[in-house]
Amino acid sequence: MDPLILLAAGISILIGALMALLFVRHNSFDRRSEVETLSKSEIRTDKNATTSNSKKSHSKHHSHASDKDQNKQRHHPLDINTLKGHGDLVNGLCFSPDGRSLATACADGVVRVYKLDDAANKSFRFLRINVPPGGHPTAVAFGDDSASVVVASQTLTGCSLYMFLDESAKTANETKQPAKPPVTKWEHHKVHDQRAILTLFGTTASYGNADESTILVSCSEGTDIMLWHGKSGKNLGTVDTNQLKNNMATVSPNGRFIAAAAFTADVKVWEIVYSKDGSVKEVLKVMQLKGHKSAVTWLCFTPDSEKIITASKDGSIRTWNINVRYQLEEDPKTLKVFPIPLHDSSGHVLPYDRLSISPDGKILAVTYGSTLQWLCTETGKVLDTADKAHDGDITGIAWAPQYLPVGNQKSLVLATSSVDKKVKLWVAPSSTSLGAATS
Repeated sequence: MDPLILLAAGISILIGALMALLFVRHNSFDRRSEVETLSKSEIRTDKNATTSNSKKSHSKHHSHASDKDQNKQRHHPLDINTLKGHGDLVNGLCFSPDGRSLATACADGVVRVYKLDDAANKSFRFLRINVPPGGHPTAVAFGDDSASVVVASQTLTGCSLYMFLDESAKTANETKQPAKPPVTKWEHHKVHDQRAILTLFGTTASYGNADESTILVSCSEGTDIMLWHGKSGKNLGTVDTNQLKNNMATVSPNGRFIAAAAFTADVKVWEIVYSKDGSVKEVLKVMQLKGHKSAVTWLCFTPDSEKIITASKDGSIRTWNINVRYQLEEDPKTLKVFPIPLHDSSGHVLPYDRLSISPDGKILAVTYGSTLQWLCTETGKVLDTADKAHDGDITGIAWAPQYLPVGNQKSLVLATSSVDKKVKLWVAPSSTSLGAATS
């Protein structure tokens, strides 16, 4: 073969190889440039995301701080403690006779009895009482002492009453044995013709020949009211309001009277008559409080058992003197009438749901929905108001019967329960506020 031809072919191959090498290097450079561009883009994106997340996190933290600030602003100065741990709405509560125990009835099927050694403590010991399966507690009251608790429990087949006794409480100081669960001392089923029990109140019977035993009054959503012996569980009598539907009923502190608020404007009052041996002989209707123009929503006796305070949908609060000679047909007298000082944005009166008077008789605690107020019983003036005392409607309200330790001092303490699953403790308004309201 001609040498010139071989030389030309070799040069062609060399030129082709050089061109191929240049093409590969060019593609490799472009790919590297693309990769670097993508990497820079991802880094920028990550930085933006980090900055964005940081802003979001800062925003959330700021929002949380704002919520805390709002909670601080909402905290009422008379609010001293909250009892948490309830698994459902709390239907009611009650203090023991010495005020050192507070029982709560919760729809989670548990009654809790808290030991209030100091109302300002951060935590409280409590006794847990499980009602029988299928029932949820609607009301609670103490028996002779803080070791005995009477519970109303609602089931699909009707309402039951149980008396639970904490036997370990009486031996706790004598032995170091582990606490035993409370025992059931007595029980009644399908009481009140299977209707629900709205209220349950107890007191120590001390009037006349009474034997100082605990008596209890249960009020159904129908028209009947039943009287019970706290220790034995014996039914001592039944009365009927004949007023279409009951709102509530209670017993006077000395165990002499029963009074009921029902569908109508009149309040009926019965007297518990005691035999010479101290037992209950009979329950007689003795008087009727007439004056309200609309249904009475709630009532309470004064500590001396001689007066009744009523709240009505007619927008008024009345104080009645029931210490009269009804045997001589002397009628109870209206001592005071106050307008309810709570209104909506349109100026309409908001009738109170519940009333509870302090053990010294000077302060009336009242509720409407989630609002809690303290009134001067002498003048009806507002001492203080907690507009949102709870995050839901208040279901129960009660004063401790005695002054309780609150930190380094002793104060009158009010307890409230609510559908928000909480129980709150409040101290009474200052004597300065009370003095200003009576001047």
